Amino acid sequence: MKIHNGSLYWPSTTEPFEPSANFDKLELYDVVIVGGGMSGSLTALAMVEAGLSVAILDKRKFGTGSTSANTGLLQYSNDVMLHELIEQIGEQDAVQFYKLCYQAVDELEKIVNELHIDCDFIRRPSICFASDENDVEKIKAEYTTLQKYGFPSDYFGPNEMREKLAFSKPGALVTLEDAEINPFKFVQGLLQRLEEMGVHLFPYVEVEDVYETDGQLDIRTSEQSILANNIIFTTGYETVPIGKRIGANINRSYVFVSNPINNFDNWYKQALIWETKRPYLYVRSTVENRLIVGGLDEDQPDAPYSQELIQQRAENLLVKAKELFLQYNIEIDFAYAASFGESIDNLPFIGEHPTKAKHYYLLGYGGNGTVYSMLGSQILKDLVTGKPNDNAGIVQLDRKCGVK
Repeated sequence: MKIHNGSLYWPSTTEPFEPSANFDKLELYDVVIVGGGMSGSLTALAMVEAGLSVAILDKRKFGTGSTSANTGLLQYSNDVMLHELIEQIGEQDAVQFYKLCYQAVDELEKIVNELHIDCDFIRRPSICFASDENDVEKIKAEYTTLQKYGFPSDYFGPNEMREKLAFSKPGALVTLEDAEINPFKFVQGLLQRLEEMGVHLFPYVEVEDVYETDGQLDIRTSEQSILANNIIFTTGYETVPIGKRIGANINRSYVFVSNPINNFDNWYKQALIWETKRPYLYVRSTVENRLIVGGLDEDQPDAPYSQELIQQRAENLLVKAKELFLQYNIEIDFAYAASFGESIDNLPFIGEHPTKAKHYYLLGYGGNGTVYSMLGSQILKDLVTGKPNDNAGIVQLDRKCGVK
């Protein structure tokens, strides 16, 4: 599966970490993780901190799959608004899920600080604007709901938007205490720390099948067999190696990254910007004063090979960006397309396979994948070590949609 194509921006910002091959493979690992991107590295950290022996396998160079095309938006608000999620799964679970997302942003910041990872983590507010008048009531309903349950938020009317931004819309929901990150730098830095903590890293090793032998998992790969007590699939938007994915759609989206802008006048705290319309446009800035602009989702699972098509879509996004930021001289420096996954119920898939014991999954489908990876790693840590986790049921695989 071709999960991205074009000129990626994040890999241009740092040198990739090269793992050492100077270790002796264990006869038996407590946990083998399949996938060395955002979800895999965060899960490995949770497992090694729990005192488990861990190996990560990736069929590519580490962090060069979906992570290298990750938006780097860290938000507690989701593609499904809280008041909508309450109607979908009930008040208690919906509010708790939002609390988990809110806490996950704090946990990510804690990891950055405690492990001294240089990854451009910056706290930002988010602004979700009403794409037209019809969405104003939806925005107001969400603001009221977030306020009711204590989530830091605000509401901007047209006049406030005009004062704080270069553009105005009928209204906007402002969520506070979100953040941005360079996901590629973060994963590369985290992998280096994981290796120092004793995690064994196996790049360019593809899982082909898994057999159970005498209560242990015999993981057959393109290189060698590896024995483990547990296996966790953190394969992002790739086809699941073992099992069948249901209840999710894999689509593709387009992104361009601009030239450096002299300054960001009339941009309230360089907030992360998105909109109510689906598919939505999103805009964020970088530490190099570039714009990252994404959207134009298409119902196709693979990133297109056509560079001409990618450039054309980038130019369409450029038009939309210029409509918002008339004062900026915006040009396209990078343009790419990438696959992304969405579950039918807008929640990630996290937990043990319903019929395959010791097979676990962390699939952070949706626009909040990094946050889902963070909260999912903590749920899996409890499940693997045999501790009860009251939150696991919200995202379990054997709900109406999941993995079989």
